[in-house]
Amino acid sequence: MTWTGAFGRACRVLLHAIVRGLALTRISPNVLTFLGLVINTIAAILFGYANSTNYSRMFAWAGAVIIGAGIFDMVDGRVARATGQVTTFGAFFDSVIDRYSDVALFFGLLVYYARANHFFYLVLVAFVMVSSVMVSYTRARAESLIGSCKVGFMERPERVVLVIIGALFARWGAMAPVLWILAVLSTITIIHRIAYTYQQTRIIDLKAAEAAAAAAAAQQEEVSAAREAPKPQPGKGPQQIPSFN
Repeated sequence: MTWTGAFGRACRVLLHAIVRGLALTRISPNVLTFLGLVINTIAAILFGYANSTNYSRMFAWAGAVIIGAGIFDMVDGRVARATGQVTTFGAFFDSVIDRYSDVALFFGLLVYYARANHFFYLVLVAFVMVSSVMVSYTRARAESLIGSCKVGFMERPERVVLVIIGALFARWGAMAPVLWILAVLSTITIIHRIAYTYQQTRIIDLKAAEAAAAAAAAQQEEVSAAREAPKPQPGKGPQQIPSFN
């Protein structure tokens, strides 16, 4: 076994132990989801409190906190399945809280760049924040129309990993290229999903038009058949035989 395989196996064992321990407490998965938001908010506060003298240390702490929040993101669904608490609302709640977590992190970066008077990166972070929400919205809206829209690369796990990298290596200026990568790949993902949804809806619309045309043709045939059916002539009905009783 390679060292990467051994590391992956050790991580799975650790994750399973965490899930088993949380399952024994019978804690609600929704509570774990909300705790993830609380921890991400702490990371956002660390971003916001950073300044030109301590930003490398504050960003590193924020990156470590985001990793801790990611543990809750990983275990809430597993705990729900382990304890038989899987619900439709739980999936909805998890999705909503994830959006708040994303916005909280980028809002913390907005505060940092605003306090540092970096207007350009302030605008860039705002664009990335909107793009992250639109990546999720385009998928949700598309799947309400076409069933599935999982195309595109920049999903939430990739965004979180990139933010963690930018935070942990902020000392070497990693956050700036991370923001550019997020901006570009998120936009590409949005465009990809729009194009994919357009193609799929065109197929659905064509099938619907064909079905409507077939139904109209069948109805027209029924009308034509009814018009061509022979009608009884007046006075040609069956003769009545008089009764002499």
